Amino acid sequence: MPTKLSVNLNAIAMLRNRRDLPWPSVEALGRIALQAGAAGLTVHPRPDQRHIRFTDLPVLRALIDDEFPDAEFNIEGYPSEDFLALCEATQPEQVTLVPDDPTQATSDHGFDFRATGEMLKPIVARLNKGGMRVSLFADGDGDVEAVKLARATGADRIELYTGPYGGCFDNPVLGAEILEKLGRTADAALAEGLGVNGGHDLTVANLPALVKRIPKMAEVSIGHGLTADALEYGMAETVRRFRRACGQVV
Repeated sequence: MPTKLSVNLNAIAMLRNRRDLPWPSVEALGRIALQAGAAGLTVHPRPDQRHIRFTDLPVLRALIDDEFPDAEFNIEGYPSEDFLALCEATQPEQVTLVPDDPTQATSDHGFDFRATGEMLKPIVARLNKGGMRVSLFADGDGDVEAVKLARATGADRIELYTGPYGGCFDNPVLGAEILEKLGRTADAALAEGLGVNGGHDLTVANLPALVKRIPKMAEVSIGHGLTADALEYGMAETVRRFRRACGQVV
């Protein structure tokens, strides 16, 4: 199965929030993305609501339920009690847990599973009990032991942090080295029975090599690069471009 595309709406919400106006509409652009064949929508509701607002969650949940019942809603965030309550109220198909400090501009590292594995176990169990698939943000550094510890939490998937790979757009030699580490991490995860997602700084240019190295990658969630391309190509055509880059026939 080709890798699925989940469209991250954070950057659209951040643009909307620059003014006290309802546009650009997160709901409307999410609808266009799903109409163009995206498999789902991703949001990261941070405590300060600097992009996605808590009030966006029921709107997007209803959009998927009412118009795109085969699509998935993925909510990312640090597993605070407030975040977990948001997830339980919204019931996304997938929750992606990240180790972010609330002050971070964006996610920039995976969990240290040696230090946080025991903390994550009851959280994963709680979300699974609520019917939500759980993915854990993980460094793609080839650390096989860390992957085993991630599996021990009870999580369903890991999401490889692909930021360092995306940052090598002008250094193909280093990019190839990082890609191989991501691939080794994915190989270890798949061998442990974990699904593998990916996300951060992925583009039409660097996606094909990633999905070639990790052909069983289940899903990528993409926001910044996709939103940047949408300014040039429009949301619908951009989604189609990214789906092709994922290996989908469009």
